[in-house]
Amino acid sequence: ARKGVNKKYTDPQAVEERLVYELNTIKQMGFTDYFLIVADYVNFARNAGIIVGPGRGSAAGSIVAYALGITNIDPIKYNLLFERFLNPERISMPDIDMDFCYERRQEVIDYVKRKYGEDRVTQIITFGTLGARQVVRDVARVMRIPVAESDRVAKMIPFALKMTISRALDENPKLKDEYENNENIREWLDMAMKLEGKPRHSSTHAAGVIISEKPVTEYVPLAMNQKDMSITTQFTMGQLEALGLLKMDFLGLRTLTVIRDAVDMIEQQHGVKLDMDNIDMDDPAVYEMISEGLTDGVFQLESGGMRNLMTQLKPENLGDIMVGISLFRPGPMAKIPDYIAGKNDRHNIKYDHPILQKDLSDTYGCMVYQE
Repeated sequence: ARKGVNKKYTDPQAVEERLVYELNTIKQMGFTDYFLIVADYVNFARNAGIIVGPGRGSAAGSIVAYALGITNIDPIKYNLLFERFLNPERISMPDIDMDFCYERRQEVIDYVKRKYGEDRVTQIITFGTLGARQVVRDVARVMRIPVAESDRVAKMIPFALKMTISRALDENPKLKDEYENNENIREWLDMAMKLEGKPRHSSTHAAGVIISEKPVTEYVPLAMNQKDMSITTQFTMGQLEALGLLKMDFLGLRTLTVIRDAVDMIEQQHGVKLDMDNIDMDDPAVYEMISEGLTDGVFQLESGGMRNLMTQLKPENLGDIMVGISLFRPGPMAKIPDYIAGKNDRHNIKYDHPILQKDLSDTYGCMVYQE
């Protein structure tokens, strides 16, 4: 970490206090090995020419992660707090989400298997559960209800987050009418409600990998994924963490693969070699495109809701985008109109108490970040 700090800061002494504080916390919480293992496989990926994300989530608040090359974001420059990532008062496993090129992610997992032993590294099982529409269709198949009828009733269940059959009966009068007046449909939906939410099938977790000190079989039973014949744990992520096993996140991100291909094409066709770790973050043309909602393929900014927010927000710098992404989640979402009103006219900014001005002036009086 010290070597990294000396390399990345012109005045390492200025960040010495923060570095010592973080190193002491990491050591005290017993996560030294965790940091060294993550730094090792990230370093392998970079040396092998596998594009790695700059880091996201709370890990970006760690100067140790930045010094070790795990992240590429200077937490001092962006005023990010380490306590959001690791906090002795809130004991929880550190969670560093590492993004790798979608096509070459497996190479990084294979490296970890070679380094720590095939029997000490395994992927994690995950269970798909029976959602409202799915369970209605599955039960229909067993009850030999015609496909057309199964499809008709399933389509009466609205598409919404955490939708259940009972909620659908409350929200769709037509479905409720059929349920109350048609005995066959009532029997069918009653059976479906009993099975709703139960595990339907198993698959491999998209990102989680376990690395253990002894062979994994000494801690948990294993299973074989019939689809791709990969080995996974029989316990889910939550259970593994409760057992104290070390979970690493290896995310395959298509966006990184697209960026890699674009950089290669630009070099081939125009002779210009772009360094994606050192690009101009203040190009007005980029913010103009984002403000117009032209964000196809832009990670975290391409959904309909985010496009709509960006066209209203009209970001002028990276900070505006950070706030936009943070606002666009349950809870802070309610503050979006207040934030936009404050950004457009400072007279709209209200503080519930003068003491809040120091912390909330950057976000126009709105509480956006959990810290």
